[in-house]
Amino acid sequence: MTSYEAAGVDIAAGERAVELMKSRVARSRRPEVVDDASGFAGLFDASAFLRYKRPLLATSTDGVGTKVDLARRLGIYDTIGHDLVGMVIDDLAVCGAEPLFMTDYIACGKVVPERIADIVGGIADACALAGCALVGGETAEHPGLLEADEFDVAGAGTGVVEADGLLGPDRVRPGDAVIAMASSGIHSNGYSLVRHILATTDLRLDSQPADLGRPLGEELLTPTRIYAKDCLALIDSGGVHAFAHITGGGLAANLARSLPSTVDAVLRRSSWEVPAIFRTLQAHGDVLQPEMDKAFNLGVGMAAIVAPDSADEALRLLTGRGVPAWALGEIVPGTGTTTLS
Repeated sequence: MTSYEAAGVDIAAGERAVELMKSRVARSRRPEVVDDASGFAGLFDASAFLRYKRPLLATSTDGVGTKVDLARRLGIYDTIGHDLVGMVIDDLAVCGAEPLFMTDYIACGKVVPERIADIVGGIADACALAGCALVGGETAEHPGLLEADEFDVAGAGTGVVEADGLLGPDRVRPGDAVIAMASSGIHSNGYSLVRHILATTDLRLDSQPADLGRPLGEELLTPTRIYAKDCLALIDSGGVHAFAHITGGGLAANLARSLPSTVDAVLRRSSWEVPAIFRTLQAHGDVLQPEMDKAFNLGVGMAAIVAPDSADEALRLLTGRGVPAWALGEIVPGTGTTTLS
């Protein structure tokens, strides 16, 4: 007799996964979240926007990329949720938006309740860190398209910003300071190159390079640092003109997106020490510096462009919040490019 389960879809396992994740999802709740008894939609009380003169909604969507393959190979599923939230919610912070809520989507070959609960639980924990609610999601079982242990994760987030508080290139001026906020590691970009290095060199996930001090796999799964609340705190302190989230394309390309065509950003490589994981990958993979610059954040996960008289206060605030930060460079007249010297 043919059945849905015989085709590879286990509805009971999906229901079990939902039960396992409920308590962790609840910890991300905001007071504006309204329960939908049917569970078909996430609801958010828009009357919260009444305190704004002209609220602009900001939205972002992203995934974790091929980092999920390393999570699968290592059997560690509770960290990639932080990567997803970091990729989605910190994009909202760039324009000055307060993150409000997020939804997720998981596609897998087979629903293993504990694995799905770990993934979604990690997303919910990271949402709580970012100050947004996880209001819904979907887990799709795709037997025949994905192997039983394969999965992918994506999500979308929504935030709000006052129109006259919108940050961006139009605020940036010559003389502004560029402040770096340290990354926690590779974050979620460049993992196709990481996996290529693993496949073509003597590096292994269970190896322990001397300069790392822990197994390579553990280092590679270090969750993405989430900057949303730190960015909002910087905005409240005054003097912030723009942010740049350092994701795919690296530091120079992403910072250039936050510049008008009338200025350049001049950054000093000597202002920070590139973390050991990047040096290890570069040495073993024989990767040229321009390729490293394009593929990885190299230790800078977010950059703030601030008025020159606000730079010292920005550094004090970030240090006080536990975010390593330093003066990375300055804005000069130019044509909208970023240089690392």
